[in-house]
Amino acid sequence: MAWYYPLLKLYWRIRRPLTLGVRLIVTDDEKGVLLVRHTYVSGWYLPGGGVKKGETFLEAARRELWEECGIEASEMRICHLYYSEREGKRDHIALFHVTRYRQHERPKSDPEVADMRFFAWSELPEQLSPATRRRLEEFRSGRFAAERW
Repeated sequence: MAWYYPLLKLYWRIRRPLTLGVRLIVTDDEKGVLLVRHTYVSGWYLPGGGVKKGETFLEAARRELWEECGIEASEMRICHLYYSEREGKRDHIALFHVTRYRQHERPKSDPEVADMRFFAWSELPEQLSPATRRRLEEFRSGRFAAERW
């Protein structure tokens, strides 16, 4: 875990900033669904991250997927928008589905991702984060009914 992460959490609880984020469901008919394990929290998650100043949700989604996984998305669509107050932030999260992509060698410069892997739908890891599990269930059912992350 990064040494500054607890300080960020304290800052978020005090300031309650409005933040924007993206998460991506990358699927492959043969490989399954892509998940990442971060260095600063335990468990497996959908790839994604924050939207930078002046960046659109779509631009952020492409950038995060490239930085975390070395994947260049050529076709993606938005699935749903969510709201979260987790960690004290007021976070709006756009969930995208990547349907076509090119995989390159993963950048070694990203210190946030400890591991990335495709999992068969029938073999999702036990350590899947609860929110990731909910998003994948919604995706597979084709119903995005929840408004909160």
